[in-house]
Amino acid sequence: MTWFTAADCDLKEFRVLVEQTTDPRDYPYASSVEQNVPIYGPLPADRRAVQAELVRALADGPGIVVFRDAFDPAVIDRATEVFHEMIAAQKASGVAGGDHFAPPGANDRVWGALDKFALRDPAAFAAYYANDVLALVSEAWLGTGYQVTSQINVVNPGGKAQVAHRDYHLGFMSQEQALRYPAHIHQLSPALTLQGAVAHVDMPVETGPTLYLPHSQKYPAGYIAFHQPEFTEYFEAGYVQLPLHKGDAVFFNPALFHGAGTNKTADVRRMANLLQVSSAFGRAMESVDRLAMSVALYPVLRGLTDAGAVRNVVAASAEGYAFPANLDRDQPVDGLAPVTQAELVLRAVREEWSAERFTEELEAQARRRA
Repeated sequence: MTWFTAADCDLKEFRVLVEQTTDPRDYPYASSVEQNVPIYGPLPADRRAVQAELVRALADGPGIVVFRDAFDPAVIDRATEVFHEMIAAQKASGVAGGDHFAPPGANDRVWGALDKFALRDPAAFAAYYANDVLALVSEAWLGTGYQVTSQINVVNPGGKAQVAHRDYHLGFMSQEQALRYPAHIHQLSPALTLQGAVAHVDMPVETGPTLYLPHSQKYPAGYIAFHQPEFTEYFEAGYVQLPLHKGDAVFFNPALFHGAGTNKTADVRRMANLLQVSSAFGRAMESVDRLAMSVALYPVLRGLTDAGAVRNVVAASAEGYAFPANLDRDQPVDGLAPVTQAELVLRAVREEWSAERFTEELEAQARRRA
């Protein structure tokens, strides 16, 4: 199959994949299997063998693993203090942390937390990211040269559950956008990112720790399927929800169907450090000044009468992808991702902006993204 369509999403086929039992014998280094998820405690010295098992779990197994006591409590507490300082500073500046799957301001989210943490408290950052569990699983899934990014997420009492979804890259797209990518890209995307979360408070079920559907990452058309109502209903009826303790860490394949749960408590602010670890290969070979190119080409684009030619020139010259972005300044308010440079160029041509307005808008977008 070259292209997926919504008609290719077959719930019966999906159920065959996800309604299976994770066999503990397949994961000898795990201390237990709970709700179909391998749980790891202290790990043996054979690093390569453990990594091989983790890859099997993430790719061909349940798609998710949990590490108990992955982070030292003292390190967690020190980082939590810094995270609260970052949230307070953000609120004092008048910024409401927007979210991909929740209304802005409903919870507390700090975008781009990695560098903010390092600059605010380098020693605390070093103690935190010296963690070998994070390195172990990141190297297992992505190899060397991986890139860590982080968002602090606090789900406040009463915070509502997310709708089941997959994650970055294709999971941050609308169904219409995802349909534009051929099937082999749907298969490739999960190998380029590892999702993780570190618990910064105890998370019993009533606080709403993340809901997961083990084995769902193996469904080929899943980036289209999670948009279908019948798949959402099935997820709601069959998810698992693992309580976490402060210092536990969970890592999962970004193609796994998942979503944060409802915080049903009256007094627990559920804090997690959300990690997206990216492959070193997710970069172009050369740096290109696409803003300058777009400014230079704009008068020519306005003179073209063939809409297809305009799209082709823009695709070859402007930045067509929304990420990486500075999500403090360029938040995904009207969708899952900010407006791309290419979308801005096409809008300007369509609405016949003046060259002066176009340049101003393009430069303003670049400042927001910096």
